[in-house]
Amino acid sequence: MENCIFCQIVLGKLPCFKVYEDTEFLAFLDIYPRVEGHTLVIPKKHYRWVYDVPNFGTYWEVALKITKAMQKAFNPYFITYVTHGLQVPHAHIHILPRKKGEEEFVPDVKNINQDTLKKITEKIRRYL
Repeated sequence: MENCIFCQIVLGKLPCFKVYEDTEFLAFLDIYPRVEGHTLVIPKKHYRWVYDVPNFGTYWEVALKITKAMQKAFNPYFITYVTHGLQVPHAHIHILPRKKGEEEFVPDVKNINQDTLKKITEKIRRYL
């Protein structure tokens, strides 16, 4: 979809902090993270909602693969998944590794600089 920011990322027209990529899916850090390591998993083909993705099970297997890497990278207290997708009309799964003390339902957006985002990306990728 021409005006979709996530489609532009898939096409390489916009940059991202890429955590994972295969032929069908792409995962990258959210640039407005709620927690350290906040990652988005999207299908490369445009679908409006997560439940519209035909290979729904494979999609969640990718999310699980990233979750396992996050468990090793961050040793989180727990991990949250959110799929509401209201801000960007392209299916996406938010994966948020949460530390003890980060139990609030929706944490505030964190200001994390580009160098730190790059280090976080590398940290997750190391365990994939």
